[in-house]
Amino acid sequence: MMPDARRKKSAGIIVWLFVSDSMIPEIKDRKISRRIIMETNNYTVLLVDDEEEVTQIIMKKIDWEGMGFSVIGSASNGVKALELVEEYQPDVVMTDIRMPYMDGMELAGRIKAEFPTTKILLFTGFDEFEYAKEAVRLEVEEYILKPVNAPELTRVFSRVKAKLDQEISEKRNVEILQKYYTESLPLLQTNFYSTLIEGRIPEEELPKYLEDYQISFSGSCYCCLVIHTSASQVPEEMSPLLLAASVQKQVEERLVQKWQAKSFFYLGNMVLIAQLENENDVSEVTDECDRFCRYVRRIVGAVVTVGIGRVCHSVLELAQSYSGAREAVSYRGIYGAARAINIQEIVPQEPGKIDTEAEAELSNLLKAIRLGSAAEVQEAAEKYLKRIASPVNSLQQYQIHIMELVSALYRFLANNDISTGALSGDMKKLYNYLLELEPDTLQKWLTETGLSLRSQLISARSSSTKSYIRKAKEYVHSNYADETLSLDSICELLGVSNSYFSTTFKRETGKSFTTYLTDFRMEQASRMLIETNEKSYVIAKSVGYTDSNYFSYVFKRCFGVSPSKYRTEHTKE
Repeated sequence: MMPDARRKKSAGIIVWLFVSDSMIPEIKDRKISRRIIMETNNYTVLLVDDEEEVTQIIMKKIDWEGMGFSVIGSASNGVKALELVEEYQPDVVMTDIRMPYMDGMELAGRIKAEFPTTKILLFTGFDEFEYAKEAVRLEVEEYILKPVNAPELTRVFSRVKAKLDQEISEKRNVEILQKYYTESLPLLQTNFYSTLIEGRIPEEELPKYLEDYQISFSGSCYCCLVIHTSASQVPEEMSPLLLAASVQKQVEERLVQKWQAKSFFYLGNMVLIAQLENENDVSEVTDECDRFCRYVRRIVGAVVTVGIGRVCHSVLELAQSYSGAREAVSYRGIYGAARAINIQEIVPQEPGKIDTEAEAELSNLLKAIRLGSAAEVQEAAEKYLKRIASPVNSLQQYQIHIMELVSALYRFLANNDISTGALSGDMKKLYNYLLELEPDTLQKWLTETGLSLRSQLISARSSSTKSYIRKAKEYVHSNYADETLSLDSICELLGVSNSYFSTTFKRETGKSFTTYLTDFRMEQASRMLIETNEKSYVIAKSVGYTDSNYFSYVFKRCFGVSPSKYRTEHTKE
């Protein structure tokens, strides 16, 4: 920082955001920081300031543990602070205003827009009216003038803690949850929504239902969300019923209003019918639901998985969307719970679902092939064949069952983009072949076929994921000079949500997309510094940085030295 800039900053501004590396765990160790958040019962605080010596003084003025707070880390500028807020969602952010790359006021605005429950404290060295007005607009908790003494700072955090205690108490208050649970949607509306997603509303009767039950569907398109709350992971102070009510309340507050959604309970899960402006909104829905899952786990201790179905343009098609959303929830065993799962992203083929009227055993077999283990496939095959070979069935019934099996398997191949060669390619020949088999031989064939299809699905899912990653890498290699290249732009290009792409990219490459992009740009910059005589600001622009100062900051963070020093060290003869 230049001397004149430091003088301007010390003259005053708002929130403190820094902690010495020697005083708290380094935020770079993500596993340690995450464990601190999960294990502590204290409220978490993130400090933001680019002057470490000032932060050390603030740290010594408060008994943080005694006040019921834990400092989880620090950041030296608003850009880094926003990354940490997105990952750890602290209860309180304490920030100065004047910092490089993103000042405290912009940081406060971004936090309030994306994480409205986070409390913000601003510090300043003088009483500047314009800052005070902006602080009021952003609904910051405190606007504090420097210097501040220990008693005053303690009183500030006492007031913040009292407000946080009150909000948590309201969310967990058993009487409020019980009352809210009884104020569910009217029975007639719930019955209508249930019947609608079952596909049992005749088209000609739909207008009368909507009029009689005072229901309005005004979206351009729609999609179903299935919200599954784990009943096996419940906080000690709550029953499963009250936990479900708590999740319902949070859904109403954070999701229903934003997407003008219809909400109701069906088969033990909460279901939303979201109304969208266009099909592309489903990516934003997915990201919002992913943030919601992490939020409710932290606030009320609920493990929630949100399944998101395909977008449809008519409410009469919601049965297909619901079927996809419910299937997406079942993938939590593969992709993990406490997150949003979009069926279009994990099963990107065109819709064409298995007949919902097929026997339960056949459905279970196909589900085991899609999601189960090898042992589950074998068990499902045995149960299905035992049922269709029951003595109570006539020969004609057995033949019909074999026909249904063949048809279901071919639909399964089509829905999952698997070549019909996996079943010899001819439905009639396969049907006749299976009718001639003895029970033991038929069971062996069905088990081996199921295991083969399971292996092909696993391989296809892996190939699909690797294809996304490969395309993203190739795009970075060709367009790293584009200053607008970001996680959002690459997801829009690929047509997937941020949450799904971020998870798969990090799982496959070991680093986030932003880190990968930065590392690649730095590699190109280091090569240009050695191989050319271009100025640093020219190289910065060539690798996607319009701000040469920020480029120098990122370069030094990556290589430990400034660009000029790097060039000197690597061009010595």
